Amino acid sequence: MKTQLDDPPALLARRLLRGLDRAVLATSLDGWPYASLVMVATAPEGQPLLLISDLAQHTMNISGEPRVSLLFDGTAGRDEPLTGPRVSLLGEAHRVEDARLLQRFVARHPSAGLYAGFGDFHLYRVAAERAHLVAGFGRIDWIAAADLLPAGPRRADRG
Repeated sequence: MKTQLDDPPALLARRLLRGLDRAVLATSLDGWPYASLVMVATAPEGQPLLLISDLAQHTMNISGEPRVSLLFDGTAGRDEPLTGPRVSLLGEAHRVEDARLLQRFVARHPSAGLYAGFGDFHLYRVAAERAHLVAGFGRIDWIAAADLLPAGPRRADRG
């Protein structure tokens, strides 16, 4: 994925969110961090979308504690991965019933069409609270949700 490391932090972070199709999802399991790989798409406003099964441990964790983190890693193909961009988004994951958003997810991940209609799979939208961008050595920024996703819902207006 091509990114311009000299872009403003919020723009670079948005490009990572929209450009990467997978992320590491961190949830809470009995007070412990629990990380898993998930496929992601984005809502038109930029919030990450997850299509996850009720049977998955991370989904069970979200039902007890909706605060999550998603790590988007844009370092693939670099000889020195720590010089590449990555962003950790902090927010709350909540189940949404929205056919339009589900269509966006399946358009991004056509194989998800095989299980998108299963009764135990549901779409979740992650309402951003803030993000932490690392774009190489010495390029580290915290980004407020209003700057990261100016048009997207935050925790107060999730749904």
